[in-house]
Amino acid sequence: MNSGELLERSLAYALGGVAGVEVGSLTRGTPCAEWDLGELLGHLDDSLDALYEGLTGGRIGLYPSADPVCGFRTRACAVLGAWAAGPAGERVLVGERQLDVRVMGAVGAVEIAVHGWDVAQACGRPRPIPVALAAELLNVARCVAAEDDRGVRFAAPVEVPPRARADVRLLAFLGRRESFA
Repeated sequence: MNSGELLERSLAYALGGVAGVEVGSLTRGTPCAEWDLGELLGHLDDSLDALYEGLTGGRIGLYPSADPVCGFRTRACAVLGAWAAGPAGERVLVGERQLDVRVMGAVGAVEIAVHGWDVAQACGRPRPIPVALAAELLNVARCVAAEDDRGVRFAAPVEVPPRARADVRLLAFLGRRESFA
């Protein structure tokens, strides 16, 4: 698996999801029960900022919050540009732990794609995560979503048939139902 390619595909998918955000819809509920759409977009913005910082060893300034979709698009381009330019190092300090930059990219890809799905669901424009992308992301998610993360960063897994599509299994593993109401 190429982490850069995985990150690029996840960002492309998420950018399609944020295209459905309409003015005045930021108070809508999302599959992330604690966040409305505006808070979810803020979280995505923070995630992209962390990825950029990890790739470049620096920070980018805050973008105006008046248009969170524009901010997301701008940060997504900055992250892709930083990855294409080559990460500042092979390891990233996350808290007190050293992390391989490729692992950071793969974990970021899961975060971005799944929250991109959340955004599309909240906008009433469901967009399945492409099956091939979801299969790769599921492999990453299984490595990083520990049981003690349940109830903190992830909801409890949702039961799905073992032969369900990879996108359905990824979402279920991370505590989401295929449909959101």
